[in-house]
Amino acid sequence: MASTIPDPRSGTERGPAPLPAGDGPSRIEAHGIDHIPDSERHGHPRELFTVWAAANVNYLSLVIGGALVFMGLTLWQAIGVIVVGNLFWVLSGVLATSGPAAGAPSEVITRTLYGVLGNRVNNAVGGWLVSVCYFALNLAAAATAAFALVEKTGIPANTPVKVAVIVVIAALTLAISVYGHALIIKLYLPITLVLSGAFAVVAVAVVRHADFSYAPAEPLSGAPLWAVLLAGLTMIASGPLSYTTSADFSRYLPRESSPRAIVLWNALGAFLPSVAVCSLGALAATAVDMSDPQTALQGILPGWFVPVFLLSLVLGTIAINALTAYSAGLALQAVGLRVRRTVSVLFDGAVAVALTLYGLLVSNFLDTVSNALQVITVLTGPMMCVYATDILLRRNRYDVAALSDETPGSPFWYTRGVNPAGVTALLGGAAAGALCVDSVYTGPVASALGMDLSLPVGMAVATLLYVVLGRRTVAATLPAA
Repeated sequence: MASTIPDPRSGTERGPAPLPAGDGPSRIEAHGIDHIPDSERHGHPRELFTVWAAANVNYLSLVIGGALVFMGLTLWQAIGVIVVGNLFWVLSGVLATSGPAAGAPSEVITRTLYGVLGNRVNNAVGGWLVSVCYFALNLAAAATAAFALVEKTGIPANTPVKVAVIVVIAALTLAISVYGHALIIKLYLPITLVLSGAFAVVAVAVVRHADFSYAPAEPLSGAPLWAVLLAGLTMIASGPLSYTTSADFSRYLPRESSPRAIVLWNALGAFLPSVAVCSLGALAATAVDMSDPQTALQGILPGWFVPVFLLSLVLGTIAINALTAYSAGLALQAVGLRVRRTVSVLFDGAVAVALTLYGLLVSNFLDTVSNALQVITVLTGPMMCVYATDILLRRNRYDVAALSDETPGSPFWYTRGVNPAGVTALLGGAAAGALCVDSVYTGPVASALGMDLSLPVGMAVATLLYVVLGRRTVAATLPAA
């Protein structure tokens, strides 16, 4: 068979020899941001459950759950915030339905929202930058557990050792991301089972020591209570709202796959483990100091299980970061860089490692996590809402050929490469949220009210603006019947 070299603009792999078509776990994924033809579609929506479950049994969830109690909430207030905040995974499930419908990743589908050129900016900031920051935060969380594991072998966790540990964890993560979609689907079922077993042991130990009637010495009430509840909700919601890329992992599903099944399996796969692990963090905080979770939990776990626990924390972070790095690689391609997906993934990993080293060796990790998760939703909340609203308005109908067209003749070129409706809705929602934020800085509305309303205000404004402004552009870009 004659060799063919894919069009660089498609985002497929290039190299001295062509990669076989299809999606197999034993070979590097051939597709990048290009369209997945119907002949290569496969799988069932239920596969999404383990993809998202494995990614949400992780150390960062323990940290966040414990932080809610540390912020002054009672145990049941904290668990209530955890449940409500994780309901935002339903939005991630809605976004995943666009993958099979368009046969493309989220990074390409969002051309419908922002225009060809506007979407490059969206992918650079809302896609690539957010993904790399989350990669760094999760890698930092895993590294702290790995440092403790290394010290148990008698090796001191000095700076050179810490750097080596971070690089090794990142390399394992990037290996999964480079091989891509099929390997993720194959690996994440056994990873889910292993992590579930490990955290079941943690749950038994935590429940034995937890104080189910816990309340702080001076319980919050009135406006201060609402301020902390909203801040905690924003921290929890930042996880699901960061996954505006869920179509990346559903795009290989057959076009006729049930949208309801996609929403269900995607949302449940993330919701159930995230609620369970975050709640474990909150329960543990009633008995031990969760400002340093991995050290505190070692005090209540069986001695023989501590190394297994630390390994499971590392494994869980590898699982979530492999998804993050995969999407970040696609985002970098969608920005317009004509590089292989493998190259873009490795570049993302290098940047994330650098950020992680800063986060662990220079700044305070817990403060960094709290501040980053609260501020990042100012952007990701409106992004999620604009994308979900577009899906509902167009009922998942996409002109597949037009999505791949980046020329000025494309229906998605709009006005000078920008869709005014989508950009206005996103910027309007982000601006409204910025006025209401109270984290690393305090916006004027937050200052006047004494609480952070950035999440609900930003999402509501973005949704309303796109409903009003986007109807006409959506109708104009629907495929011919």
